[in-house]
Amino acid sequence: MKITGDQALVKKINKSIVLDTIRQHNPLSRVRVSEITGLNKATVSNLVLELIDNHLVQEIGPGQSSGGRKPTMLLFNRGAGHAIGIELSVTHLNGILTDLEDHIIAEQSFALSHHDLPYVLERMKELILSLIRLAPESPHGIVGIGVGVPGMVAEDGTVLFAPNLEWENVPLKSLLEETFGIHVTIDNEANAGAQGELHYGAGVDVQHLIYISAGMGIGSGIIFTGELYKGSSGYAGETGHMTIEADGRICSCGNRGCWELYASELTYLDPSRKLPAQSTRELIQYAQEHEKSTLALYEEIGRYLGIGITNIVNSFNPERVIIGGPLSAAKQWLEPSIQAIVAERTLPYHRQQLQIQFSSLGSRSAMIGASYAAVSQFLGRIRVSQ
Repeated sequence: MKITGDQALVKKINKSIVLDTIRQHNPLSRVRVSEITGLNKATVSNLVLELIDNHLVQEIGPGQSSGGRKPTMLLFNRGAGHAIGIELSVTHLNGILTDLEDHIIAEQSFALSHHDLPYVLERMKELILSLIRLAPESPHGIVGIGVGVPGMVAEDGTVLFAPNLEWENVPLKSLLEETFGIHVTIDNEANAGAQGELHYGAGVDVQHLIYISAGMGIGSGIIFTGELYKGSSGYAGETGHMTIEADGRICSCGNRGCWELYASELTYLDPSRKLPAQSTRELIQYAQEHEKSTLALYEEIGRYLGIGITNIVNSFNPERVIIGGPLSAAKQWLEPSIQAIVAERTLPYHRQQLQIQFSSLGSRSAMIGASYAAVSQFLGRIRVSQ
């Protein structure tokens, strides 16, 4: 299929390319921008002037010269605006305020006592408003709000199905935009986490990546050839609901034997285990004290995580699997079992270049990825393919 566009679209694409080049390589000169992008010098100069007028690029003085007049260097103005990244989980609502390069300026968290929509929506509005008030003065103010949710999300920002929240068909994007008058992006929290790790974490420069978010449930974000893969309808990555026990326990989604029933924080709620606590933070303290039931639990969760990861690796052949979410804080006790199972069960050719790592962003992957989505929408990053 041929791709065509009018001059306005071409200009928009070129401006996005120039801005992204400056952001990735700054400081650099107009001449260097022209060399990297392949755009002629006059086009680059005109687009740079517009970006300077829009406060997105700054001139910071002369750079080094190999002969002749020293070039004026350009710098991306990451303080020209700010974004908010929100992660909605089963137990908490977490949020960050960032600049335009997703550096965290402020962070806040609310515990959630239940999941009915009016209650969660009010807590979310309180969190967003609190973060807005903490934003420094900037030319563009708050440019966007990104939200990661544990469920299936439609293109229009409607949460179609979030079984662990007992939500269906919640128009979250429109509800938040009506309140704040700011552009809102909504996505599955695992997709947001994958974006966070791809651009700022353990997945930088990786082309084929699977991010696994393990908390009070499991989801996966799939990066294929450097881009987020969502499937034909936009709902790819619901790996927490793949069956790993054919006659296993009933899941809240209606399926039986789902992966997340055996390899997530949901295991803490099983009364037959007689655990000393029911949160990862507290159980880690017991694991450090070599408490037997806790150590046995994490060894078991690690094995089940390994089984699910084996299925994913054999299906997608990724370069890297990154484990994030709240459960990743128990890496010390989970990793040996995970690595052992994957080494034993994955196909040998799939293992040749495979790396299994834990998130370098810790519990912030989804929030940073959600903020990245909001910033990307504002900056107008455009990808054209044929």
